[in-house]
Amino acid sequence: MTISGAGIRRMRLLRSMKQQHLAELLGVNQATVSRWERDQLALSPEQAVKLERIFASPHHAAADAALKRLVEDCLRPVHLICDSTHRLLSASRPRQSEWRAPIDALLGRSLFPYASAEIAAAEQSLEACGWHEGRLMSLTFDTGANGNARLPIVAGRVTWERIMLSDGSAGRLVTTVAEPAAFLHPHA
Repeated sequence: MTISGAGIRRMRLLRSMKQQHLAELLGVNQATVSRWERDQLALSPEQAVKLERIFASPHHAAADAALKRLVEDCLRPVHLICDSTHRLLSASRPRQSEWRAPIDALLGRSLFPYASAEIAAAEQSLEACGWHEGRLMSLTFDTGANGNARLPIVAGRVTWERIMLSDGSAGRLVTTVAEPAAFLHPHA
């Protein structure tokens, strides 16, 4: 089955999906999606199969809205990001209270520029662990502070959990589990 550029655009808009998000799901850049939609570039057979899978999957916006509400209402410091782009999708009130920037200024933006050295190292280890293939669905590690005044990260223990979103992309639930004993009692 061949999908026209107009068909790609129509199916994307029906799902309230931006070109950039579709590009992320397909592993291409936004300009490629734009060229497809203008019939300036043909999809490879593999891309066509992925695109059909994305458009054929039921879109359960209500499930994502419920997940967002659960994150926002959580009493623990937790936030949800896009697993591939690190864009902030939602954050609990305790997490928001740690940050010096308003939530509206952060939603939809990558939080990776604020990562501590330990978070960056954990991110680098994900490929070897099979995270993106779903062989590892949870990772807990200690992080140091990032020293950033706008979006501070305090030293502590963090858990990442991989969660599938309704559009087929992966989200990452980031939870501060506890402060490690070494950080609680540095002179002990």
